[in-house]
Amino acid sequence: MSTRFVIDGGRPLQGAVQVSGAKNSALAIIAGAALASEGVSILENVPQDTDVATICLILRRLGVELYFDGQGRLHVDGRTLNKHQAPYDLVRKMRASFYTAGVLLARLGRAEVPLPGGCAIGSRPVDYHIRGFSQMGADVAIEHGFMKASCQRLQGAKIYINRSSVGTTVNLMLAASLGEGVTTLENAAKEPEVVDLAIFLNGMGARIRGAGTDVIRIDGVEALHGTEYAVISDRIEAGTYMLAAAITGGKITVKNIVLEHLRSPMIKFEEMGMMIEKGVNEVTVSAPNGLHAIDVETSPYPGYPTDLQQPLVAALCLADGTSVIRETIFDRFRYVDELRRMGADVKVERETAIIRGVPQLTGAPVEVTDLRAGAALAIAALAAEGRTEIYGIDVIDRGYEHFEHKITGLGGKIIREHTTEVTDLFSHMQELNA
Repeated sequence: MSTRFVIDGGRPLQGAVQVSGAKNSALAIIAGAALASEGVSILENVPQDTDVATICLILRRLGVELYFDGQGRLHVDGRTLNKHQAPYDLVRKMRASFYTAGVLLARLGRAEVPLPGGCAIGSRPVDYHIRGFSQMGADVAIEHGFMKASCQRLQGAKIYINRSSVGTTVNLMLAASLGEGVTTLENAAKEPEVVDLAIFLNGMGARIRGAGTDVIRIDGVEALHGTEYAVISDRIEAGTYMLAAAITGGKITVKNIVLEHLRSPMIKFEEMGMMIEKGVNEVTVSAPNGLHAIDVETSPYPGYPTDLQQPLVAALCLADGTSVIRETIFDRFRYVDELRRMGADVKVERETAIIRGVPQLTGAPVEVTDLRAGAALAIAALAAEGRTEIYGIDVIDRGYEHFEHKITGLGGKIIREHTTEVTDLFSHMQELNA
């Protein structure tokens, strides 16, 4: 039996849901904590999803000591980092594992890291990361599927980042923090997760200026120390639950959010008919008059995020009229065939999806193609008539902490059926608890 969610749809979501810490921010910060050669970092608001489990297990294999305490805080002791080769069996699971390359080069002057895997959302080579390491003076070679790099100490450099890549920006920030001299990252990513990492690293003693703009300046230091820090909330998870409320005709309060991080999505949500009542760090959302069609183009922050494209398309399947969604970041429309199984009317032309709203979706067996597509299929199933079986949900576990429990708490009917692989990974998570 495959891992699956069984969802009985047609129930409006009601109540309140607490958003977890941002997965993409936590992965970078946990890796960054391993840069400390003095003291221990204590991280709060870290989501216990399987991507976090994976980065923790990778760091453990590299000698880092870490564990979750009884209050859910993650302790990371980078002083014990002593191995330079990252394990293939774990690195292949997600792209953010490549952050260990920047950490290892900065701390040990040597890194052997497999070329990473991750979600099937098109080609996302790590060429930009590797080029940046080379510009900082590392000798880099690709051999047998590994990036092998070495240096005496990374040197400051002026680096232009193609496509405003978040991953490249993060990795080069990590590497440059312990480099010699000044590194300037031009066309840097401006996402909140990049800013969060910069604030954390500065708390460890780094000297980083300009995070949140397209030019980041890193003045390398000799050593970093542990610190205490709370990860920002997950704007993608928040947006997913907001869309889930709208598509089911419900009304929910989404708590523990940073409103500014959701400014662009909320503009589009209101345009499509959602009512959003804003609080200090929460919003109450509903769509009392139903949804109607909109046009959206994804773009780097502060534009509409690519990670909320799939959940948006799912919601627009029941909107009145024809919507046009242009995806400019990744190839992320492979899941559309699964929505069609549920009765959606979606046509894809290269990087554009044309969604004609239908009166009703119906339950069907569907397969998850990637993390955000999994969330999209789940919220479509919550609104569909009848039962939907969603297979391959271990992908959803990579970025949504306690997904089915949060949906159940909002009145949705969702059941998980495990397989050995997912059970084993969650058992590894338990090993990280003190």
